Amino acid sequence: DFTLISTFAAYVFAALTATVILFQLALAAGMPWGIFAWGGKFPGRLPSYMRIASVASSFLLLTLGGVVLARAGIALPNWQLSSQTLVWAVVAYCALGVIANAITPSPRERIIWLPVTLLLLASSIVVATGR
Repeated sequence: DFTLISTFAAYVFAALTATVILFQLALAAGMPWGIFAWGGKFPGRLPSYMRIASVASSFLLLTLGGVVLARAGIALPNWQLSSQTLVWAVVAYCALGVIANAITPSPRERIIWLPVTLLLLASSIVVATGR
């Protein structure tokens, strides 16, 4: 049943997005994991302007997750109608994420986040084409 597959894909997307959000918030809080983010340009603790960018990224990711969950009919029923279109923006964002993580100069970032962004892309496509 494709609805079951789409629902599962939405939960995968939500779990992965929650993981990335927690990582970004940890960076914003000062964890010294900069080598694993933002192209590895800031090994160790991020400078304050990049910590703000990590918080902004978290809010964007939370919104993307909401769109996917709404499209799958799991949450945010008021977003249901708009999610039919917005989910394709999520797919595009994930596709750009795959490209960015494939070409990052940071091998550590690539090893960790390329598989995650590939799964985000795949699960968002399943949700976008589902129901």
